[in-house]
Amino acid sequence: MEPMATKLRAAGSSANIIRSRVVDQLGLMDQVVPAARALNDFNMVSEITKGEIILPVNVARTIQETKFHVIKGDMRYNALLGRPWIRNMRVVPSMLHQVLKFPTPERIKTVYGKHPVAKEMFAIDKVIPISALSSTKGSESKGKQGVK
Repeated sequence: MEPMATKLRAAGSSANIIRSRVVDQLGLMDQVVPAARALNDFNMVSEITKGEIILPVNVARTIQETKFHVIKGDMRYNALLGRPWIRNMRVVPSMLHQVLKFPTPERIKTVYGKHPVAKEMFAIDKVIPISALSSTKGSESKGKQGVK
């Protein structure tokens, strides 16, 4: 599998993000321009970027130079393509149908998502028993079994 094979188009992300491990595997760490920027995760946890790098992104044989913020943290994807990429490519995304459509000089191109890959990415890794959750919340929640 090539290092950039796993990426996600993140509708809610205001930045294009790439893991530093991926940049290192590509042998491009020397091209990272140091820049510290606080990025808030979906659960509002902040992470400081290591820098920025501009990489060519090839989608359906349409290549665009894209600025990524490099993070050290771990995430399920090698890269996240956020709103800046969507705007620059003039993409019309459909999360429901897992489809991207964008104009090119020749025609409208369509990229279809891979449903099995998406299911695998969002699969539950580990089931935590309700008793384990209630013991971490303190004594006031003991005995609660949660909503069924």
